[in-house]
Amino acid sequence: MKIELSENERLTGLENLKKLPSDVAKKAVAMRVNGQLMDLQRELHNDDEVEYLTTDDKDALQILYHSSAHLLAQAILELYPGTQLEYGPALEEGFFYDFEFPENVVINEKDFPKIEKQILKLAERNLTIERKVVSKQEAKQLFENQKYKLLHIDEIEGELTVYKQGDFVDLCCGPHVPSTKFLKFIKLTAISGAYFKGDKNNAMLTRIYGTAQFTKEKLDEFLKIVEERKLSDHRRIGQQMKLFMLSDYGPGFPFWLPNGMILYHQLESWWYDIHAENGYKFVKTPIILNKELWLTSGHWANYKENMYTTKIDEEEYAIKPMNCPGGMLIYKNDIHSYRELPLRYGELGLVHRHEASGALNGLFRVRTFTQDDAHIFCTPAQLEKEISNLLKLFDKVYKVFNLPYHIVLSTRPEKKFIGKIADWNRNENILKRCLIKNKIDFKINEGDGAFYGPKLDFKIKDSLNRTWQCGTIQLDCNLPERFDLTYVDKDGEKKRPIMLHRAIFGSLERFIGVITEHFKGAFPTWLAPKQAIIIPVNSEIKEQVKFAMKLEKKLLKYNVRVSTDLRNEKMGFRIREAQVSKIPYQIIIGDQEVSSNNVSYRLFGEEKTTTLPIDKFVKLITNDIKTHQTYRS
Repeated sequence: MKIELSENERLTGLENLKKLPSDVAKKAVAMRVNGQLMDLQRELHNDDEVEYLTTDDKDALQILYHSSAHLLAQAILELYPGTQLEYGPALEEGFFYDFEFPENVVINEKDFPKIEKQILKLAERNLTIERKVVSKQEAKQLFENQKYKLLHIDEIEGELTVYKQGDFVDLCCGPHVPSTKFLKFIKLTAISGAYFKGDKNNAMLTRIYGTAQFTKEKLDEFLKIVEERKLSDHRRIGQQMKLFMLSDYGPGFPFWLPNGMILYHQLESWWYDIHAENGYKFVKTPIILNKELWLTSGHWANYKENMYTTKIDEEEYAIKPMNCPGGMLIYKNDIHSYRELPLRYGELGLVHRHEASGALNGLFRVRTFTQDDAHIFCTPAQLEKEISNLLKLFDKVYKVFNLPYHIVLSTRPEKKFIGKIADWNRNENILKRCLIKNKIDFKINEGDGAFYGPKLDFKIKDSLNRTWQCGTIQLDCNLPERFDLTYVDKDGEKKRPIMLHRAIFGSLERFIGVITEHFKGAFPTWLAPKQAIIIPVNSEIKEQVKFAMKLEKKLLKYNVRVSTDLRNEKMGFRIREAQVSKIPYQIIIGDQEVSSNNVSYRLFGEEKTTTLPIDKFVKLITNDIKTHQTYRS
């Protein structure tokens, strides 16, 4: 909608809503003006392009989450006067707010009903949420009793805004919903500790998490999904299926059990196969390398707090947190011609990073993991084609796991970055151009690039509607410069290659955690630790046992991971156990199968039994494995 105003006419988004159908006016929570999200109270100008966001819009949820965080803070202040407020951002599916409670106040989940009751009371008062631009001096007066807000005020450059609802004021750039009547359906979900600014040297604050929806029905639906996710927790499934274990002897260092190693090895093998098909050569670099290397790469200055260090022969060394510097040395080991480029080096490299103990979370956040790394060295003329090839490869891989995704372009960090701004701008534009050429939608995440270059982050969505950061493509002109990498061009001159860092899984550990929850442990046949189980109807009947063992031997010949359940238990019990173990194929052998030389099988999660001649069944299961089918039919 285009705004047309007469001379001296003033109009806010709320006032303009009166011209629209009542269903839009009642459900509008914010507006997008010339592409920028704004509160409805903001003033409109002639020729502005305006789009209203209603409660049905996905983007409106982020505004709801942010506004809910403010209402939580208001409720906390009313219940616990003297609490210090830090800040409360919106998350993918909710929000949190960090608080420093008075010394005599200890909050836990038992207090949530009391806090939620206060939140609802404030929501029902239908308080108008107002935006106000203030000076730093005014802001400091408003927050004179809030020490963390005072610290933030000094860090803000440019326009400074606050939001007011009733007697509550918070420092914020918005936007927010028009009033608290939109905030009636809020649920607090968790509580944890969080250091101020994420620094362990700072004060420990209390972080309260919550979620919200515009209707009770939507909130109930979401909370039901949350409960389903708990049942799909990869730590729970990992224990049930004996995939991996965690130990207090090594927090953040997972132990892989035999079943987990099968899954791990299958992913590794497939990774090597698909990369060999795409022209990659494979390398392996040492885990521990001298400090001088990390000084050259820039990691010592920009990442040292996350690195494990040691001394060898009186010199300082670091356990690698990334594979990249080792890849630089491999490239530098030879003289390269432009005819060799692009060079694609792949490495499944074990890395270690010192993560805070409070951040550790199963396989999702660990201190050691294997990155499915690759470093591509190319000429400027080859760069866009290489990026386009990577976009196709990523798409192919994620489709194998039935994982939809979207891409985020992360740009130059505000402070911690190396290289020239002009190079950053050029590289960001190259990444944008490749996405546009390949007709791929993307979002921009300002300031979240790696310290050495902009990147494309791949956000995959699982079956439980959660988003995960896994894959990344990073464009780097800085490390080739720092390591003085060159190739001889067609004119005989030495030139600097451009480098692409990329990982598709992100790490094998995290990706296994994601797909464990995505498939709820019911892995596709090619990944399943056990692919088939043979169950004789009566394990005391020799003919059935003999037939079962003969079938097992035949399947093993085709490398099918299979075993025969000969326990003296009822068939129904053994089938239920196979279902609990999520074994893809459960093969039933009775007298009829023996006499007809057939196989009767059922798939995990299904009641239907299908009967096939043995050879046809072998062809079916081996084809299922070979083609990496996600779902069987």
